[in-house]
Amino acid sequence: MLNTMKAIPARTYILIMTALVLIGGGFYIFTELGEDVLENEKFMIDQQAADFADSIATPGVTTFFAWVTELGSVWALSLGSLIMIAVLWYFYNRKKWRIIYFIIAMGGITILITGLKAAFGRDRPNILEQYDGTGYSFPSGHSTGPIVFYGFIMYLIIRSRMNKLGKWIINVALGILILLIAFSRLPLGVHYFTDVIGGLSLGLTWLVTCIAILEITLWRSGLKKKKEL
Repeated sequence: MLNTMKAIPARTYILIMTALVLIGGGFYIFTELGEDVLENEKFMIDQQAADFADSIATPGVTTFFAWVTELGSVWALSLGSLIMIAVLWYFYNRKKWRIIYFIIAMGGITILITGLKAAFGRDRPNILEQYDGTGYSFPSGHSTGPIVFYGFIMYLIIRSRMNKLGKWIINVALGILILLIAFSRLPLGVHYFTDVIGGLSLGLTWLVTCIAILEITLWRSGLKKKKEL
């Protein structure tokens, strides 16, 4: 056991601590917001964010965010997930664990969003079907789903053999896309700011948890293969 721990690089311990901080921090933020939402608290930041969103919501800006928000819609993420499963099956030589945990990540967050929205029962600021602004408001599904979907892609890119510049360019672009999709819900008027923050924190917690367990699974599988050789 001691020899195994010594064999683990210091970088791995840093990554483990980072994962624990992200999981703990995300869970804390979500639960704090969720508690206040259940108590029907009014958030000043929601009004301030709504006022700012209204101030920039020109026809052009609204059209832009209407397109952006579609990239976080149920149909887009469902189609994207099917494509990702096919890509993982082909490019990762049918390595089952990445496919399994991607399915767990996306399936799990879908169940979580559905259940938590019903549990909190927060009404939306506006019901606008054309922007997927129906049902309950907290947490924002367009914040939670994209951070898990695009975040998992970012993880796969980091783990790939792509050159560092390519990894940086693609992952920065995906990170910006995640934030744009989340922010799009404000100028479109279908979510509160706290819905967005709650969604991002929940999505990040779930994403990092799934990736951490996947990494542990891959590590254990690697040890098992070494023992068999």
